[in-house]
This record gives sequence, structure tokens and C-alpha cells, in this order.
Amino acid sequence: MELLRATVHLYVDALQATARSLVRGWMIAVGVVIFAVLMLIAATIAAPLGIVGGFILGAVNALLIGATLSLVEQAVMQSRRLVFQDITSSFGQYFWDVINLGFVLWLPLLVLQMGSAANPYGPFLVAAVFLLIFILLNPAPEVIYQIRPGSPLEVIRTSYEFVLDNWIEWFLPLAIVVAPLGLSFFFRISSRAGGGVALDFFQMLMLPFTLLTAWLGYLGLPDAASSGVVLVLTPLAAVAMMIFRGHLFAALKNSTRRKRLYEARF
Repeated sequence: MELLRATVHLYVDALQATARSLVRGWMIAVGVVIFAVLMLIAATIAAPLGIVGGFILGAVNALLIGATLSLVEQAVMQSRRLVFQDITSSFGQYFWDVINLGFVLWLPLLVLQMGSAANPYGPFLVAAVFLLIFILLNPAPEVIYQIRPGSPLEVIRTSYEFVLDNWIEWFLPLAIVVAPLGLSFFFRISSRAGGGVALDFFQMLMLPFTLLTAWLGYLGLPDAASSGVVLVLTPLAAVAMMIFRGHLFAALKNSTRRKRLYEARF
């Protein structure tokens, strides 16, 4: 019961901090919409360019993800209201952190996919690896902008250690949101996001979009799920999720389960 009380208190504090940050940082949702338009333009330009287009798209993705992390950092770590100028000044932030981590993960995943092409169990193996990456490197975005390690290998090590220490508290909110939709839904979203480790811009939007669509349909609102309601809510939901993750990560990083149990008694 003490562990349950401490965990509930942890989430209540994180939700309250998220609400305050979202009031001050709603401008991030505007930035996300602008970034999505830029990403679509870049994808259109890069499509006919083959491998070169892939590298260009990867660079644009790193640029936009880095800018998003910079905006979320300001919302989580600072107490001032964000303005439109913060969107433009965020460009270039964390660009190399994102692109270096993506490159370190891209090579082994590419080798894995090529090597498993002729294996009848190849798709299952690739999905299992993506799921493992999704779990062990899930807090990589927060590691990048809150801890700021010096290398992608340090990001991987820090994320891995954080998940080992806090896997219950970190994944329980996602489990609660996804549980009514079924275990297969979790495997589906994790297999889609696993390769990006939450550092793929389209996947960052796809998760809240998929959750909103599934939940509205689950609640008996298929018309709302298929209309523009989900598209309007997705940027704000994505920002709220990133801010909540940031506050939860900060709370878990700066405490231990033993400490939280002790504080819960009072």
C-alpha cells in the first residue's frame, strides 16, 4: 500500500506539473504543426532522390526533433511562458545528439533487417528487437535534454540504466492508457516506434494519433475518430505526452523508490 500511495503521489505531482507547463507552453503545439508541415515538404522533395533523399530526410527529422526537445525542455525546466520566437530559436538545438544516436542505431538495425530477409522467422526477430529497443531506450529523448550525455553510447547506457531502475513507474502510465485497447495494440505501436526510439518526428505524432483514434472508437465515437477531431487534438496531445514524460523523468531521476516510500508515509 505504501508503494501504491507513493506511485499515485508521483503521478499526481507529474500531472499537476504537466498542466502548469502546458498552460505556459501551449505554443509548442503550434511549433509541432509547423514542424509537421516542414517534414511533409521535406518528404515530398526527398522521395524521388533515393538514398540521397533518405539522408536529407534524416537530417530534417533530426533538426525538427531537436527543436521539439528544446521547446519541451523549456516548458519542463523553466517557469516562463513560451512565445513564437522560442520556436524559431529552437532550430539547431540537439541536432547532433539526435542524428548521432539515430546513426548508431540505424546501422545494426539495417544489418538485422537485411540478414533476416531470408529467414522464415525474420519478421518476428525484427519485431522482437524493435520491441526491446522501444523498452530499453524509451527515455532517450529525456536523457538527451535533461542529462545531456556526451555521446550516443552514453545516451544508450543511461537510458538502459534508467529503465532498469524505474521500469514500473515509467511504463505504468502507458500500460494504463493502452490496457483497454488490448495487448496486441501495445505490440503494434511499439513495433512502429521501436526503430525511432521516440526520435522519429512522424512516429512522435503517430502514437497520440493512434491512441486518440482507438480511444474515441472504443468510447463509441467512430465519427469523431474518423473526422478532423483527432487531427486537431494530436499536436496538443503529443506535446502533453512529451511534457508529462519530462516531468516524470525528472522526478524519477532525482529520487529513488526507497526515498519515495519514505516520503509517502508523511
